[in-house]
Amino acid sequence: MELLLLRHGQAENHSPDGGDFSRALVKKGVEQARHAARILRSASSLPDLVLCSPLVRARQTADAFTEEAAMPGAIVQSWLACGMAPETALEELVAYPDFERIMIVGHEPDFAHFIQYALGTVGEAIEVRKGSVTCLEISPPSRRATLRFLLPHKLAKHLD
Repeated sequence: MELLLLRHGQAENHSPDGGDFSRALVKKGVEQARHAARILRSASSLPDLVLCSPLVRARQTADAFTEEAAMPGAIVQSWLACGMAPETALEELVAYPDFERIMIVGHEPDFAHFIQYALGTVGEAIEVRKGSVTCLEISPPSRRATLRFLLPHKLAKHLD
């Protein structure tokens, strides 16, 4: 399967209630998600399914992405919340064998750890920027992956 990892867009530094769970996207974050959808659509690379973290900023990113892509809304998955373990992600992705391309919307440093784990580069410096899309070719539960592309938001903005 192709696994697209979309890091949530730019969010508030602090939520009104002070909790990390409820930090919302700012306008730039919504635009980052919309840009990602337009770029993937123009490349005929939209996902068949979108899964997202339950945190507000990830749900809002997934909502903006799916709305712009004119596709069904995301499915909230608790295992994508902050602290996602790479092994858990691979175990959970096994449940979706009928999908060729799946997107997960989540957080750092979880995505960097997952990419390092899947590529066998643990300990290497990887940073997944807000609003960026990374594509891996992977066959869960195997952790062996191939990096297909990394699309930083700043580049996507210029391609849009």
